[in-house]
Amino acid sequence: MRRAANFLLSRRHFSSSEAEIPSLYSFLQPSIFALRKNPQSQETNKPNQNPVSNSISQHQKSSLEAALYQSLLESDTDVAWKSFKSLTSAAAFPSKPLTNSLITHLSSLSDTHNLKRAYASVVFVLEKDPSLLEYESVRALLVSMREANTGAAAFAVAKSMLKNRFFMPFEMWGCVLVDICRKNGSFSVFLGVFHECCRMVLEEKVHFMRPDLTACNAVLECYCREFESVVDAEKVVETMSLLGIRPDKVTFGLLAYLYAVKGLNEKVVELEGVIERLGGFDASVHVHNLICGYLKSGDFEAVSAAIIRSVREGGDETGLSQGTCDEVVRGFLQNGDHKSLASLIIECQKLESSSLAVERSFGYGVITACISLGCLEKAHGVLDEMNVHGACVGLGVYVPILMAYCKEQRTAEAAQLVTEISSLGLQLDVGSYDALIETSMSCQDFQSAFSLFREMRESRMHDLKGSYLTIMTGLTEHHRPELMASFLDEVVEDPRVEVGTHDWNSIIHAFCKAGRMEDASRTFRRMNFLHFEPNQQTYLSLINGYVTIERYFSVLMLWNEVKRKISGEGERRFELDHSLVDAFLYALVKGGFFDAVMQVVEKSREMKIFVDKWRYKQAFMEKHKKLKVVKLRKRNLRKMESLIAFKNWAELESGLKKRASGSELQANYGLFNGDEI
Repeated sequence: MRRAANFLLSRRHFSSSEAEIPSLYSFLQPSIFALRKNPQSQETNKPNQNPVSNSISQHQKSSLEAALYQSLLESDTDVAWKSFKSLTSAAAFPSKPLTNSLITHLSSLSDTHNLKRAYASVVFVLEKDPSLLEYESVRALLVSMREANTGAAAFAVAKSMLKNRFFMPFEMWGCVLVDICRKNGSFSVFLGVFHECCRMVLEEKVHFMRPDLTACNAVLECYCREFESVVDAEKVVETMSLLGIRPDKVTFGLLAYLYAVKGLNEKVVELEGVIERLGGFDASVHVHNLICGYLKSGDFEAVSAAIIRSVREGGDETGLSQGTCDEVVRGFLQNGDHKSLASLIIECQKLESSSLAVERSFGYGVITACISLGCLEKAHGVLDEMNVHGACVGLGVYVPILMAYCKEQRTAEAAQLVTEISSLGLQLDVGSYDALIETSMSCQDFQSAFSLFREMRESRMHDLKGSYLTIMTGLTEHHRPELMASFLDEVVEDPRVEVGTHDWNSIIHAFCKAGRMEDASRTFRRMNFLHFEPNQQTYLSLINGYVTIERYFSVLMLWNEVKRKISGEGERRFELDHSLVDAFLYALVKGGFFDAVMQVVEKSREMKIFVDKWRYKQAFMEKHKKLKVVKLRKRNLRKMESLIAFKNWAELESGLKKRASGSELQANYGLFNGDEI
């Protein structure tokens, strides 16, 4: 019934004039349906332009509609469009379902070309026969235009709807136009449509064209923020009253902004009285808009007064959102006045409730705003200014700056700030220290990491394990054994730090891998001095390091030490494993210490450790097969006996016979006077 009533209303032209028709179709390049003011007269002037008759038979129309229907089923858009054009060019329209199906189909496609087709179809049908259109198909077109950000075309459709008396319920299309305007940053183009809808409701009583609250606030925002017109803004509020639309916090916030910009303090007081009487509104929205208005006008005294008043009345809530703090910081810093900002924080601290959470305080909001706006140095400067005035700055206010330094990997500044915090008698939690130390290690700022860990120890924290492991792991990954050694020396006597043999092993292994065997030996001696027991991994790293630089005598010394430990009793008795036996045998064979080799072999037998003889045959042949006879002495006899024992064990096939005499042995293998062959 309502749809029928719409079309019975007399056709009343919208405010757009006939001269606007060409611009309506300027969206189409080239135009698909070009409207002309007097098509009949133009056809008369150009009789030869279209010699084919426009009229078609019923059979032809049915065929074209069938083709349109089938092409839509098959999603053959070009054929569908061609069929639709053929019908309309002959002053015929497909059935209502087909027309709307085509529009919906064209609107659903993502390309601009088919969106132009949908636009042209809707505007053409609006001009010729609006009764063919369904609300849903027009809304589908407007929604697609919103997604494609074609605002001019969307408003052209809306104006054509109003001009041709096609009245859709406002809630079906008004919000779409508001979204388009918000996306483009201006509501000015929406004003004409809004006022026409209001006129239809108030004068013609077409009530379902009544704009909703969102649309009213959009228009009010335009008059308050774009045009800054008090008269027009108050007219909108009056119209809302006539339409029976109750204002909300956004409405009052926009008016507060406008009155603050214009310096109309009396109206601000009057507005606040209205808000108080109505009740149920979020005070932070009103305060935010009021402060933004004062900032826009440059009245910083009014800004400070509004903030202090909000804090005083806030109790456990400051009434200031983070967005408000962002605007305040932006305004003060643009004015180059961070000292006043520090003074304002101090005044607010005096008024804030002791039960107020740190994250809800004005100071925290200001520091966070400085950081989010990329003014980290300004944030630090504000705190410094507060400290100069003797203000008590809570730990929570420092945390955002520390985390920002951490995020930007400015670890030196972070470490310095931690020192400042500690000097004020404040103490960070373990998690903050861990995060800062981890960042320092990741960007290889080792000195900052050491400084932070030192602060943790001096703060008498008990849980040092996480940060200690972070530092040791980072130094290992970055191959800095000298720093590991110095760090370990510093913390080894701290009972809160669990230093173990594995930590010393990491340092020794890193030195050995880098070929720095003097440092590795020094660390090994330090480890023993502090009564940390070396294990298999300790010796394995040292053996591999000595073999690399061919210091086989040092391996012999290690074996003598291990041999003593193996002979021990109780829990301190050392146990060999396969890897260590293999490493000792290979190094001692290379060095020619066959007596020690056979000692290792004997121990491996006792402990039932499998030994691969072939590996040591190869080591022997590589190192000793080309040696010549040297001058013999009696003291070489034991070495020759050890060599024979090794040969018998390894079953060498290199010219030695199982029971060779001493002179035969000398003929094939020379023995040095020293400890090595």
